Amino acid sequence: MDLDIQKMIFEFIGGLGIFLFGIKYMGDGLQKSAGDKLRDILDRFTTNPFMGVLAGIIVTVLIQSSSGTTALTVGLVSAGFMSLRQAIGVIMGANVGTTVTAFIIGIKISEYSLPIIALGAIFLFFFKNQKIHYLGQIVFGFGALFYGLDIMGDGLKPLRELQAFVDLTVSMSDSPILGVVVGTVFTVLVQSSSATIGILQELFGQGALDLDAALPVLFGDNIGTTITAVLAAIGASVAARRAALSHVLFNVIGTTLVLIILGPFEKLIMFFRESLNLNPEMTIAFAHGTFNVANVIIQFPFIGILALIVTKIIPGEDSVVEYKAKHLDPIFIEQSPSLALGQAKEEVLRMGEFSVKGLESSHEYLKTGTTKYSEQAYQIEDAINNLDRKITDYLIKLSSSSLSDNESEEHSVLMDTVRDIERIGDHFENIVELVDFQIANKVDLTEAADTDLEEMFTLTITTVKEAIEALRTNNKELANDVRLKEDQIDKMERALRKKHILRLNEGLCSGQAGIVFVDIVSNLERIGDHAVNIAEAVLGEDHETL
Repeated sequence: MDLDIQKMIFEFIGGLGIFLFGIKYMGDGLQKSAGDKLRDILDRFTTNPFMGVLAGIIVTVLIQSSSGTTALTVGLVSAGFMSLRQAIGVIMGANVGTTVTAFIIGIKISEYSLPIIALGAIFLFFFKNQKIHYLGQIVFGFGALFYGLDIMGDGLKPLRELQAFVDLTVSMSDSPILGVVVGTVFTVLVQSSSATIGILQELFGQGALDLDAALPVLFGDNIGTTITAVLAAIGASVAARRAALSHVLFNVIGTTLVLIILGPFEKLIMFFRESLNLNPEMTIAFAHGTFNVANVIIQFPFIGILALIVTKIIPGEDSVVEYKAKHLDPIFIEQSPSLALGQAKEEVLRMGEFSVKGLESSHEYLKTGTTKYSEQAYQIEDAINNLDRKITDYLIKLSSSSLSDNESEEHSVLMDTVRDIERIGDHFENIVELVDFQIANKVDLTEAADTDLEEMFTLTITTVKEAIEALRTNNKELANDVRLKEDQIDKMERALRKKHILRLNEGLCSGQAGIVFVDIVSNLERIGDHAVNIAEAVLGEDHETL
């Protein structure tokens, strides 16, 4: 009997591992085939909660993970790219999108899993085309999903003969809340509702569970999957914590409602099973799909109330900055090009302020090594890239309008300035990556090197601030001061390189520390170049964008 139990455990955990790998690998292949534009889908197509639901469904189908979609959504809310109401819509959509996996499992093609894996391997190893390689990932993952499920099913078969399991299923039939708890805990442990629902489909398919015991476990799986969003929100902004809580509440409210009408719901599923001649696995898939679609339909009109509830539960001012473009109204391009140009300038100035904040965050990360500063810097760089695209598109559309000579000149200045600010974002991101490398490899800089970097960083931040202010106020005196400061930065860069070589020759610092130091100094010098480009545009001088 001991050997039988060991075999059962090994088959179950091994099959579960292959199943999880298959889901992940297939999702990665789908994601890469989609061009890795998932953030863009969520960013662009969530203008209102209804579009958010659709975007949530699409992204979840692409990555085969509602947990992944909700974690991504929490990140976007934290970064200020998405409002709480939009996020709740995406989370609702993610719950519907995740039902696709259960329907795939319901197709029941386990006997063909090995040939499917073989086909995927052929695509992966015998073709060099990247698209075919991604297709290979999808096919291989698809086959592995079914193969893992088959092995896992073999491991679960002896459960029907275990008295403890029989007693548990009877208890879950008598007390649906126990079934919800079991489903929740198991999904929290496995971190994948797709896996736990797959297991449930296997157990129901083997007759180890009745429908009245299986349904509460299914509802619990939906609650358990919210743990990923909760973990993603720990230490995040107030808005992100509210988004994670809304995910939990959405599933808890839905489960509570369906438990109240569990008898009629069970009859509805049995009706589907008999009228559509569904196999047991597909029956669970239909139950999962019906629950989530009905949950969205019922709660969608109350998104505003749900947002209000989570705001009351998690009080406090949200410090998240709105990173989306605020001033680029396309109506001005047609009606008043002059006003549109002013709006574009306002947005460029916002972009410039973000570049200063990003530079300050990278400076704090260098000084403290605290990850919240690196996360801020990455988010701000992401925001700068987003504004770069939006402002450039707006200015390109504006260029076809009738502009005066002065307006055309200002238009050109704004185009160049956007490019310079975007490059500043790239350089402070480089600095954050260098600090990441320094921390990961335990590279220590000398006290003298720290002092030198502090001095150069402070000067560079001041220079960028003055360049943005000169652009805002068209202050030529301030622009001249930027040029003087940039000369100081250039001289400082040359001096610090020499000091570094002396430290290296004297054996005071390691080669790795030298690389980090020199590259940070180089990035700061390039930031100074882009700041002076902005200043020279204010002065009406031509410059070369680096």
